[in-house]
Amino acid sequence: MAIKDDITWRTIIVYGVILLFGCLILVKAVVVMTVEGEKWRKKASANVPVRPVRIAPNRGDIWATDGRILATSVPFYELRFDPVAVDKKVFQEKVDSLAYCLSAFFKDASKESYRNKLVRARSGKHPNRYLLINHRKVNYTELKQIRKFPIFRLGKNKGGFQSIVINKRLQPHVNLAGRTIGYLNESQDGTAEGRVGLEAAFENQLKGEYGEGMRRMLSGTWMVLTQREPVDGHDVVTTIDVDYQDIVQHALRNQLEKSNATNGSAILMEVGTGDIKAIANLARNKEGVYVENQNFAISNAGEPGSVMKAATMIALLEDGCASPFDTINLGSTGRYKFYDRYLTESHEGGLGKVTVKQIMEKSSNGIACLVFDHYKERPEKFVNRWYAMGLDKKTGICLPGEAAPYIKYPKEKGWSGISLPWMSIGYELKLTPLQILTFYNAIANDGQRMRPRLVKEIRNRGEVIQTYGTEEVGDRICSRKTLNEVRDMLEGVVQNGTARNIYTTKYRIAGKTGTARLALGSAGYGGGRYRASFVGYFPADKPLYSCIVVIDNPSNGYYATTVSAPVFREIADKVYSMAYVQYGEQKYEMDKSLPVCKNGLKKDFLTIFDELNMQVNGRQEVREADWVITASAEAENVVLKPRRINYTSVPNVKGMGLRDALYVLENSGLKVGVVGNGMVQRQSLRAGDEVSKGSFIQIELR
Repeated sequence: MAIKDDITWRTIIVYGVILLFGCLILVKAVVVMTVEGEKWRKKASANVPVRPVRIAPNRGDIWATDGRILATSVPFYELRFDPVAVDKKVFQEKVDSLAYCLSAFFKDASKESYRNKLVRARSGKHPNRYLLINHRKVNYTELKQIRKFPIFRLGKNKGGFQSIVINKRLQPHVNLAGRTIGYLNESQDGTAEGRVGLEAAFENQLKGEYGEGMRRMLSGTWMVLTQREPVDGHDVVTTIDVDYQDIVQHALRNQLEKSNATNGSAILMEVGTGDIKAIANLARNKEGVYVENQNFAISNAGEPGSVMKAATMIALLEDGCASPFDTINLGSTGRYKFYDRYLTESHEGGLGKVTVKQIMEKSSNGIACLVFDHYKERPEKFVNRWYAMGLDKKTGICLPGEAAPYIKYPKEKGWSGISLPWMSIGYELKLTPLQILTFYNAIANDGQRMRPRLVKEIRNRGEVIQTYGTEEVGDRICSRKTLNEVRDMLEGVVQNGTARNIYTTKYRIAGKTGTARLALGSAGYGGGRYRASFVGYFPADKPLYSCIVVIDNPSNGYYATTVSAPVFREIADKVYSMAYVQYGEQKYEMDKSLPVCKNGLKKDFLTIFDELNMQVNGRQEVREADWVITASAEAENVVLKPRRINYTSVPNVKGMGLRDALYVLENSGLKVGVVGNGMVQRQSLRAGDEVSKGSFIQIELR
């Protein structure tokens, strides 16, 4: 019984002590909150840094028509350091090693500079507990490497290392429609907004809504306390096809380099919808490299030249001033007088007696004589015809910066006696490439103008928020009879006229060449600058795509026939072949000619050829070879020949793709530099030469 009483008293004493301490804690808490509250609040605000912050939302992505990403926000990391969080002894022992690692990684300052920076941040009455280590932001792979540095490897609390996520806007398909997709203006506080292109046009949909929070230093670590959550931006789905964009941009770049032009643009549009499948704009910078620095397709309004003759012909046919097989004698001089001015043909001599259709096919300036004869007393009727076709209106594309077309009206300032004939051949007026293409697309689309569409949908987390449908604009540009006659003439341009160099038997092309002189300040049209254009559609019998190619100031020849028309043909060939795969044999006849094959690894070629059920000759000859050369034999056969690779000397990689070339050269112990894309055309070291391991070789791809 005595033992039981003893245990009871001990239990009571323990509980009493606990209760007493609880009461004391409660009393102290009340005192701190009431009597001493103001003192501690001031002390807390003085010692614990608090900063209001805006919490950035995730900006929406921009997609291609097939769901591939054209622009997205990728996380990068800003590096911060709190030296006070590190034990004094550890800091003194490891600061030299940390400074060495930072110097070796960033390569922008010496070890001593980094050491002094770290020591200064820790010393003094007011140490820098949020030290910016370097202005360069790093990716996740680099961040993992930096986390292993001395001191930093101790973690956030003991090592003081902090990484702040900052999203950076990237375009995964580098340089493809970059200007059209657009760029951002980014400020130091991490905010960003669209500057040009779709990024600017759809800023409200892409940006989302910022959240609000407070950044506080807690236990040596900056913490963000969220007060209002951010709302992520929507995604923008475009009509751009990445494969077509690559085709268009590659063809344009090659021709700009070949002709040494200042700039150029090319647009591919789907006839029935007005969807822009590809849009390329390139200009030569100070270093001689072609880059996208301006959207010439929508902003570069200029005198288009002879591509306007299709609009002129429609006016003549609609008003009964001519018919395709009427004949006209243009004389033997090639010069036509209008008051005190002469208009000459681009070639020497006159055409003599020709039909109206031949005037169009040969791009004769004699069309100005027809216009002058029939409209000189009523020029407003001719201009009204153009206005009725919508040539005086913007296309209404969703991108900012579209230049307004300029088509002067009789009796307004600048109109003169020669305005009518000069306008009929594409001078004394201004149109952008997109405005010209929209007109020709209407010719291909049974006379109906379509508003160019670049964006199809706005989505959020896969759900469609808003849809932008196709849109017909205005009435048909002319009667069906006139339309059929003009379309026949445009086919004739390719079959018999100025663009016969791009004629093909595989499918039908319709279009028009245009070579225009560019006015240059006080030098006028005598400055020696030209604009070469080709615009048309294909296949002409069942139009699927329309396309325009405009190249400014080419140095190596300036006629559209040899400058811009071949670019159109290259685009059309590749797009037509892809259209066959998409739409099938019922709609388009397959191009059965063999594709160009790169030289490379034998097993890769055999896998592809067997999958496509293609006949391959030379299998026995290459049985022991790892690398092969491809060559076409008959129409439907491929011939393989062995390629011997000697890894002890400089290998021959001409004709290979980049992957195979890098594999061969690097296995030979060479360091490789790469220029261009496509297949290897040149290599800086001659094949077969003996060189030391680690030598540098540059390969040029086209």
